[in-house]
Amino acid sequence: MEAKLAQFSSLSQKDKGPAYIALIPEILSQPGDALAKDLHTLVDTVVNQDSGGLVVGRQFLSELVKALGEGGIKDIEVRKRVVEDTLNTVQPKIVSYEEQVNTLRFQLADLLEEEEDWSSAARVLMGISLDSGQRSIPDNEKLLVYVRIVRLLLEEEDSVQAETYYNRAALLAHSATDRETTLQFKLCQARISDYSRKFLEAASRYHELSYVGEIDGEERLHMLSAAVTCAVLAPAGPNRSRILASLYRDERTADLPTYNILSKMFLDHILRPAEVKEFEKTLKPHQLAKIAISSNDRLASATDMGGDDDPNASKRTGPSTVLDRAVMEHNLLASSNIYNNITFRGLGALLDLTPGAAETMARRMIEQGRLRGSIDQVDKLIWFEGTKDDDDAQGKAGGLGDVEEAEDTGAPFTKRWDTQIRLTAAHVESIVQHLTEKGLVTLTADIN
Repeated sequence: MEAKLAQFSSLSQKDKGPAYIALIPEILSQPGDALAKDLHTLVDTVVNQDSGGLVVGRQFLSELVKALGEGGIKDIEVRKRVVEDTLNTVQPKIVSYEEQVNTLRFQLADLLEEEEDWSSAARVLMGISLDSGQRSIPDNEKLLVYVRIVRLLLEEEDSVQAETYYNRAALLAHSATDRETTLQFKLCQARISDYSRKFLEAASRYHELSYVGEIDGEERLHMLSAAVTCAVLAPAGPNRSRILASLYRDERTADLPTYNILSKMFLDHILRPAEVKEFEKTLKPHQLAKIAISSNDRLASATDMGGDDDPNASKRTGPSTVLDRAVMEHNLLASSNIYNNITFRGLGALLDLTPGAAETMARRMIEQGRLRGSIDQVDKLIWFEGTKDDDDAQGKAGGLGDVEEAEDTGAPFTKRWDTQIRLTAAHVESIVQHLTEKGLVTLTADIN
């Protein structure tokens, strides 16, 4: 090889390019080690030793890149080694050969992705120069690169860096020129929300994508399952209830292994530990992430409520994982539909928390508007408020007509007592009127 290159050095400038290019198929037909060695020598001579100049170098590299892309090397490992070596050889003059280097990086990323080396493939794509002044790259091409990087990083569970490139892609989302790119970007949105623990948003996006006809049926089912998982992990409250209702009414969810926990959550049934353990097996590592408890909450949760002589009482001062928190909040919300009130200690036993931790969780949900109720810290009680108005019962029964609302004194016990009196009076009037109409009771006038 050295002898041939020495002969080419005496050729005229216009003859060097064809001479170097003619060596490419000859070298690529050699066995692996000899191929890699001779090709390295040729690339180094043409690119770094200025034997042909920039024009010859670009012509040669373009032909080499084309030959590699068309499968000029059948052995995958040898091809990967050659591409990596060529990139390293051209690196000192990368500015002059930017277009050829970018194409080689795409080829190397394809090879690494086939081997499921997600992080290495992502790093190779990150090295592509998209904002150089040498050549203008359309926004839709940049979007494709960013979306691909996000997808690879998420496969590697690197959500932090993935979000950085997702934010870049979001700025170019308007430039998508085909449906496939748009769908890939929307899938990235859903997965980023999932990894960022924005489970309500993720569930909504996954569910939306599960209806898209262009996506493969198996993939749509996978997205539907992901939507159910995210809905279960979302913070309990009205917003999650709407997502659960939408998923529960979707006929396809009945065939999912997570349908049992979906139906129980939608119907506000208490979740049992065995059911939670079964569901936990379907979660991904980021969905089992540990959560930290603030120092204030830890102090409030550990506060002694007095009279705790039960050796079997829970010592937990808060949920330890995202799933723990979701299940505890759901069980708390479900218990509000069963009980009028519950003691801190009773709620702690239900949620497997200390009484102080149970009160802290209820207080936070009430503050955030996700639970309707009030807390009586003197009697250590949590009072739950109904989610439906009692107008049907108190409105027009027994000829009372529209019962006027009592003045809101601001005291929950007084308001509840007044409501019960009004309802009882209305029911009595209704019963008496019904018996009178049947002739079972005769009303007599009071004569004084």
